[in-house]
Amino acid sequence: MARICLHGYISGKVQGVYYRQSTQEQAERLDIDGWIRNLEDERVELLIEGEEDAVRELEKWLARGPVKARVTAVELQPMTPQGITGFIVRR
Repeated sequence: MARICLHGYISGKVQGVYYRQSTQEQAERLDIDGWIRNLEDERVELLIEGEEDAVRELEKWLARGPVKARVTAVELQPMTPQGITGFIVRR
């Protein structure tokens, strides 16, 4: 299966609800590389890279997020794989 990369933004109540850490847990479970960080405008920015099936599964999860999150929009755009290893929460 092909490796794909998506970059984008998650909007809604996604800060202060364990969204970044939960995304990291899901990414590690699915063997997806990348990063996630909070933005000053209350959105979350992320880059995810991995096998297409795994990335698509995480993409579906991102629309729900953890229990306390209220996701209103997921805006992801494909990009060329970056060759990232591991998944980190950026501060």
